[in-house]
Amino acid sequence: MSEKPKIALYWCASCGGCEEAVVDLAEDILQVVEKAEIVFWPVAMDFKRKDVENLKDGEILVSFINGAVRTSEQEEMVKLLRKKSKIVIAFGSCSYTGGVPGLANSYSKEEIMNYYYKEGITVFNPEDKKPTPQVIEKNFAFEIPEFYDRVYALDQVIDVDYYIPGCAPTKNVVKNSITTLFSGNLPPKGSVIGANNKALCNECPLNDTKPEKILLKEFKRIDRNQPESDKCLLIQGFACLGPVTRGGCEALCVKANYPCTGCFGPLDGVKDYGAKALSFLASLIDSNNEEEIEKILKEWMPNPLAIVYKYSLPKSLIFETKIKKNGG
Repeated sequence: MSEKPKIALYWCASCGGCEEAVVDLAEDILQVVEKAEIVFWPVAMDFKRKDVENLKDGEILVSFINGAVRTSEQEEMVKLLRKKSKIVIAFGSCSYTGGVPGLANSYSKEEIMNYYYKEGITVFNPEDKKPTPQVIEKNFAFEIPEFYDRVYALDQVIDVDYYIPGCAPTKNVVKNSITTLFSGNLPPKGSVIGANNKALCNECPLNDTKPEKILLKEFKRIDRNQPESDKCLLIQGFACLGPVTRGGCEALCVKANYPCTGCFGPLDGVKDYGAKALSFLASLIDSNNEEEIEKILKEWMPNPLAIVYKYSLPKSLIFETKIKKNGG
């Protein structure tokens, strides 16, 4: 029997970019294989659920779980992996804070189903059929996963030991995280690993062009304007969230002349990233006139939710309060 520590990787509700982030390790992944035995990675190898079920509780050293939780199958699998693992890592933005799939929480389950199976412009469904957990078709009965009323971040479903941020985590973040895990010198439970606790601006190549105080009367949308490549995006009027976002990604988006959208999540001590981001952006507006402020925001951020909560709506304190108020 192999004496190597066992690791598992699993993909929930996400785009698949986090799986690619692991593949991007290229030859470095061989170093992982030398140190550990991969016992579950269904996206890359022929593993089945029973392979995990047959393991002893706690036999897996660490499970890397990416993606939010939206279906009953995903919930069952993450709970199974939690039972079989000593350490569980929320890998990437979707697992860490809900990610882009979490924006679906701004709609009800019924609204989503109606759009995709009835109201969408490309939908042809004359019998108005919608997915149900139990299906009977031509005398065959089978089950499909239940689609939940909302999207959950991983730690809203199971206990999580550590977090690796990013959409997707960069190669260096993944490599540094794995190095930390195998070093035996683990940080306190609940820590974000692989990244740092300084704002992204600290590693941004344009930081030297950013003044101490920024006040703007005009704001620009990245889909309608081309930024200058040698000047802080904020002073150009673009909603760059670098000042309120955890660093560690090497400012790759800014280096590509695109504003930071906040995928590395909050700094330590910030409980609601979206609220922090909105407060910061509002502080840039150079006006005390309510009508002028409303006009600026409407033109600049027609959908503010998709900007400040792009990756973290399921972890929003405001959203959680709404859910509890409505009995969710």
